[in-house]
Parts: sequence; C-alpha cells; structure tokens
Amino acid sequence: MGRIAETFGALKGPAFIGFTVAGDPDRETCIRVAKALIDGGADIVELGIPFSDPVADGPTIQKADERSLAAGTRIDGVFEIVSELRKTSRVPIVFLTYYNTVYHRGVDRFYREAHAAGVDGILVADMPVEESDDVFEAAIRYDIDPIFLITQTTSDDRIRQIVARSRGYLYLVAVLGVTGVRDAVSSGAIELLQRVRNHTGLPLALGFGISTPAHAKTCAAAGADGIIVGSAIVRIVEDNLGKPDRMETELREYVTRMKKAL
Repeated sequence: MGRIAETFGALKGPAFIGFTVAGDPDRETCIRVAKALIDGGADIVELGIPFSDPVADGPTIQKADERSLAAGTRIDGVFEIVSELRKTSRVPIVFLTYYNTVYHRGVDRFYREAHAAGVDGILVADMPVEESDDVFEAAIRYDIDPIFLITQTTSDDRIRQIVARSRGYLYLVAVLGVTGVRDAVSSGAIELLQRVRNHTGLPLALGFGISTPAHAKTCAAAGADGIIVGSAIVRIVEDNLGKPDRMETELREYVTRMKKAL
C-alpha cells in the first residue's frame, strides 16, 4: 500500500490537499511554503511543475508559473525540492504537470526520477485516458499512483475508463472552467461527486474553486473524501512575496482553519 492509500485509510474525515507551484517564487521559499502547508495539517501536498502554457489554470496560478520559471526552475530543481521535503516528512507528494514536460524528459526517465525523489502520485492535466498507455505503464512500473481528472461533462463510459486506470484518488473538477477562487461550491460539483461514487470506491477529491471553510464544510457534508485547494494558497504566497515569515504564518493558519472545517 502506498503513502496516498495509507493517508486516506488513516483519516477520520476528508483530506486537505494543498497545491503550490514548485519553485514559486524561488526554490528555498517554495520549500518553506510546502513545509508550512504540512505544519498546518495538509494531508497531501500537490506540487505543480511550472509550465509556459498551463491551460487548466487561471491567472493566479499562471502568474506563479511565470515567477517560478523566471527564477530558473527546471525539472531537475523540482525533483530536488521533493528530495529536500522527504528529509523531514512522509506526507504524500503529488505532481500536477502537463504531458509536454513528461514527454521531453522521456516518460520512463521522468517516472523513474520522480520515484527516486519520493513522489507518490502524478496527474498529467492535459492527457486523455485514451492516450495514457505509456504513462500508465510507467507509473505502475515505478509504484507511482496515476491520478486523473474527471469533469462535470465526463460521460459515464469515460468515467469507467478513468476509474480502471486510477490509483490513489480521483480529482473531480468542481467547476466548468479553469482554476481560481469561486463564491460557492456548485450543485454540479455535488452531482458529479455522487455520479462518480456509483462507479468506484476510490477516494474522491473535489478541486477548482474551493477556498473557504464554508466550501470545505459543503464538500465534507456531500461525502467528499478530500478537497484540493490551489489558488487560495498561491494567492497567500503572492501577497507575501519578500515576507517569508509572514507567508509561513498565514499559510499554516489558513490550512488549520480549512482542516477544522473538514
């Protein structure tokens, strides 16, 4: 059993999955951000590998990608960030990336190096399940959970295909559109949660647009096994550039509030 399955199995309530962009705004601060999320109670950390055209992401995360790339973050540096976090924590780490990054590194090499660094799961945001053979096989070969997105427009037939290839948890997209803070959790997100539940016993985590304790309570009450928060975390980073101590404090306090709501 991998670390992700162990984490979900040990929790008494939904998991808090915190996202940040690897290398934002620089390597050392990013490590402090991830540690602050863990100290605040994050059950899983998602690291976004910075990409020049992150089509699934809204402006907040796009700007974080730009800051990271401007700071010189490259894939070797992302692996080094994971290795550094592994010195002090066993909290599961998941990569969120785009296929171009994996392809240019070489699929086998990318997954082999991710495993060596201590990565537990990888979500390739723009890879349809129908074209995932090489990635799926590499993930299984290197004991990394392949994680897939399911949206409100995903058909039941495709949900069954995705479930058959998924490990760890499923990432349910709570909104139609890109990432970013929203006012409320949509009824469509709750309907999606209930529809996917009919197909699998895997943990179901809702992401995109979730940012407040009220959102967390809504997701928990609906039966979500986890929530994924990205833009709200990245905004705290952005609001405290050059003030890392304050950044850490605000991140810890934010995660603690969200965990309490769950």
